[in-house]
Amino acid sequence: MKKRVLLPLANGFEEIEAVALADTMRRGGIDVVIAGVDGETLKGANGIRVVSDCPIASVKASDFDMIVLPGGYGGTMTLAENTTVQSLIKEFDTSGKCVAAICAAPIALDKAGVLKDEYTCYPGVQDSIKSSEFVEKMIVESGNILTSRGPGTAICFGIYIIEKLMGKETAEAVKGGMLASYCNS
Repeated sequence: MKKRVLLPLANGFEEIEAVALADTMRRGGIDVVIAGVDGETLKGANGIRVVSDCPIASVKASDFDMIVLPGGYGGTMTLAENTTVQSLIKEFDTSGKCVAAICAAPIALDKAGVLKDEYTCYPGVQDSIKSSEFVEKMIVESGNILTSRGPGTAICFGIYIIEKLMGKETAEAVKGGMLASYCNS
């Protein structure tokens, strides 16, 4: 059965993270569904518009294997305050499914109360997160929670997610095809 990842987007999302993650995971054979929190067309932090596949209100956690939250401060704050997104994050965590966030998005995970022992994030964001220990690494896996630093780590994070869901062989093939030899899984 094909693996499915939910990628919720809100206005103010970080474009590199959202697009790089969606593209990288799709190259790995993962069905990535972009769910709009602020309507069908969403505007990123740098003015780039992305059309969602569906509204967040139509999403059921049971239809997905993982949820991945891109950063961007404005989008992150919406994800942290949106009751539907917060419920979905908690449901994924309670089910033992992977919950992933990059850049500022661990703020939304903190708000949902799902961060485990350690996490990483964009520099400075850790000042608003007190529930777990910040670790300065490209990618941190703590229980079922995956976190990464920011735009420059998005492709490597996507490859890491591919390895988690599709296996090392698929991850290595995508990594080679993208010339991403700098990504260590």
